[in-house]
Amino acid sequence: MTKKTWKIRKAELSDAHGLSQCMYNAYSRLRNKLGGQDLPPMQLDYQQEIRSYPVWTAYSADTLVGGLILLHEADYTTIANIAVHPDFQGHGLGRGLIEFALKQARLHGSREVRLVTHALLTENISLYSYLGWKEYQRSGSKVLMRKALPDNHTM
Repeated sequence: MTKKTWKIRKAELSDAHGLSQCMYNAYSRLRNKLGGQDLPPMQLDYQQEIRSYPVWTAYSADTLVGGLILLHEADYTTIANIAVHPDFQGHGLGRGLIEFALKQARLHGSREVRLVTHALLTENISLYSYLGWKEYQRSGSKVLMRKALPDNHTM
């Protein structure tokens, strides 16, 4: 298997179309599994997302293969959306984006990072648990998870 490589960088307005395509491709594979329910919105205005929130993209050569949208609150950061193009799934990019999100949260001074996943996405829940995330609430099909961050001065 050929090792796939990528670089993560801050999104630019010109990334909006590629980000939209990447998110659509990543979530389309989940449609059958989830019955089309409780997927992240597929028709977002990604130019507006890039203007409004910290948005990051992962590129392999000239192709956008991953995206990350963060929301910074007073004490925590939320991973609002994270997606990896199907061609890059299983190659460590999702984990790389999560680690990048944790680093950004630390830089922002957050004490924890939160995310929401779907109860039927057991592989995601297992990965997050393996990476030290803890489930703290369920609401319908949503599984809310969080990961505490060490104090910035202990890093």
